[in-house]
Amino acid sequence: MANVIITGASRGIGFELAQLMANEGHQVLALSRNVDPIAKLSHKNIEFFPFDLSISSDLKTLKDYLDNWASVDILINNAGRLLNKPFIETSASEFEEVYRVNVFGVASVTKVVLPKMSKEGHVVTISSMGGVQGSMKFPGLSAYSSSKAAVITLTELWAEEFKESGPSFNVLALGAVQTEMLEEAFPGYQAPVTALEMASYIKEFALTGHKMYNGKLLQVSNSTP
Repeated sequence: MANVIITGASRGIGFELAQLMANEGHQVLALSRNVDPIAKLSHKNIEFFPFDLSISSDLKTLKDYLDNWASVDILINNAGRLLNKPFIETSASEFEEVYRVNVFGVASVTKVVLPKMSKEGHVVTISSMGGVQGSMKFPGLSAYSSSKAAVITLTELWAEEFKESGPSFNVLALGAVQTEMLEEAFPGYQAPVTALEMASYIKEFALTGHKMYNGKLLQVSNSTP
């Protein structure tokens, strides 16, 4: 059984993913700012505490907490912040806030967890098709999509930097999934994939994908957006 950390676990894909992993017997640390949905599950294999990956004191709390874990097998960087707003109306602080979560936060959490991971470990970062070069782009998502492009490159860099010691690093660029975030980005759009279906895919990839991939971007999409 694996020790698994999932960020953004209070809703959508992260919430479903935490349950799927825990139901299989894996030990899950489910991190999110809002812990109520996870707490209500009362699952014996899920640990949690309030966590904002953009706050340095919360990162310190995570580091201290992991002193109780012998190792971390899987880190899933799932948390993300969306801003759907015309670029010309987006303030510098709004742009920065998206990057603080989607890029700097992902990097900070990964840095905290890495010392607990072995060569057989797997870091999976959730990106978006909007961050893939050459993919269809949508107005209003300048901050969000560009931040998701940044973590694709970060993943490639990490895989190279840690290729001798491990763990493996891969990034999944997701297409449309029926979540609260999708509704914010594309109001009224009905995605062909549910949060549970995508969580099931991510679970299997997190558990086995590192055997075949390292430093790779996988596009997980059957629709546009």
